[in-house]
Amino acid sequence: MEELPLPPGFDAAKVQQAMRAFVSALGQDKVFLEDEDRIAYHDKFAIDDTHHLPLGAVAPTTVEEVQAAVKIANQYLLPLWPISRGKNLGYGGNAPLLSGSVVLDLSRMKKIEFDPESGVVTLEPGVGFYDLYDYLKQHDLPFWLSTPGNSWGSVIGNALDRGVGYTPYGENTKNICGLEVVLPTGEVVRTGMGAFPKAPTWGVYPFGFGPGWDQMFVQSNFGIVTKANMWLMPEPESLMGMDVEFDKPEDLKAMVDTIGPLRRERVLTQSPSIGNWLRAAAVVTRRNEWTDKPGALSDDVIDAIRKKFNIGWWGVSLRLYGREEINKAAYKVLEKAMNDIKPMLIKPTSWVKGQPKEHSGWTGTPMTFPMQNVNWYGGRGGHIGFSPIIPQDGTKALEQFNRTYSRYKEYGMDYQGSFAFGERHLINVNAMIFDKDDAEKMKRIDPFFRALVKDAEEMGYGEYRTHLDYMDLVAKTYSWGGGALNRLNEKVKDALDPNGILAPGKSGIWPNRLRKERGQ
Repeated sequence: MEELPLPPGFDAAKVQQAMRAFVSALGQDKVFLEDEDRIAYHDKFAIDDTHHLPLGAVAPTTVEEVQAAVKIANQYLLPLWPISRGKNLGYGGNAPLLSGSVVLDLSRMKKIEFDPESGVVTLEPGVGFYDLYDYLKQHDLPFWLSTPGNSWGSVIGNALDRGVGYTPYGENTKNICGLEVVLPTGEVVRTGMGAFPKAPTWGVYPFGFGPGWDQMFVQSNFGIVTKANMWLMPEPESLMGMDVEFDKPEDLKAMVDTIGPLRRERVLTQSPSIGNWLRAAAVVTRRNEWTDKPGALSDDVIDAIRKKFNIGWWGVSLRLYGREEINKAAYKVLEKAMNDIKPMLIKPTSWVKGQPKEHSGWTGTPMTFPMQNVNWYGGRGGHIGFSPIIPQDGTKALEQFNRTYSRYKEYGMDYQGSFAFGERHLINVNAMIFDKDDAEKMKRIDPFFRALVKDAEEMGYGEYRTHLDYMDLVAKTYSWGGGALNRLNEKVKDALDPNGILAPGKSGIWPNRLRKERGQ
């Protein structure tokens, strides 16, 4: 048996006592402490495989079992790391931040309730996008999901980490309307109208009375979400749009400055994402088919790949949803706006209710094929993402691209980047694809990432989420008032979690008992 990764202040005897308590409370079939279990709960895309090692895992199936696990964790001061399905690959997967933590695996909690009148679904955290998609189809419910690019994860988990999809309901965290939460002390609370007994409005009015707590449990370690209400989009009467390709890197400026106003006017209500050529190419080809030279790809190789697949340097898919007559009028506005900035290619698309629909994120269909991009270099592929929030401004977006692209070249990496639109902001998602079997390349990832954080910080741009390795680093960049926000977060943490047992270090928030672990 391999040496156990012990949490701070633990020895093997204390661990065995805690595990016996878990077995007694949950049953042997819900407690996992073998070597293969620890491997299963390790970050498959980890930059350094010696970090974020779980002690083991427990997998409750009811709220009462979650409470029992929390009670045991408090008794033994054993850190718990909750996951929904553990599929947030590129950000840590199902691994804990603090080695020696016990993963609280909620993937067996899979209940679904749906109110077709209001379009509100009530979910447990183990419900994945494929589960919910199948449920809607089986019950012939005319509603669409908002799925992320890789859709094997949890619907709740995605919303709680501010993941995005591609429909008008794309910012999934905004579609949360009431949570059920087990606090670190074991108490269960319901937020919003859920605090009002038998309220029929829990899933339709997000605020309730007094402070609104839904977003306090997003990207935090203040509680364990065991149930959430989510708003789903009614199936539209029609969908119209276009896939548009642009030829040059500098076209990014015109794309942002043209699409941004349409998004703010709500001519476009979806969440479009401008992606570079590699985002498209990496799912259909591999690097070794084009070159064996080290370092970032040369322009002539990039041109050859683009020519082969007839793709622009940048591409974007724009979609209009709703009543057909309204879409037809909006399409004319959209078509003129795109033609005015001289695209390389426009490919129109349309759909009317009753026709077969395309299986894509634009129709809320779950998909996993984009994860094929991790095969780009061969070997044991992986990636992490660097994703700062920047203004919705073409000049600033192009400047951000040029800074980042030069860093990719400096560190010998092939650039995969995108600019995803919110209503008034852009998320600049930069994927660092790597081959874990290439030791020399893996040594470059950490300094590369830190350089990008520093560059963005100098411009006033902060990440909206990050990998486990960099939660403390990114939290430190939110430094206004000498770090006033993090002090507030940790005051709330200590009040709600006096024993510091729940997800220590998540989002840079450490409990008093373990603050010496910050940055370790």
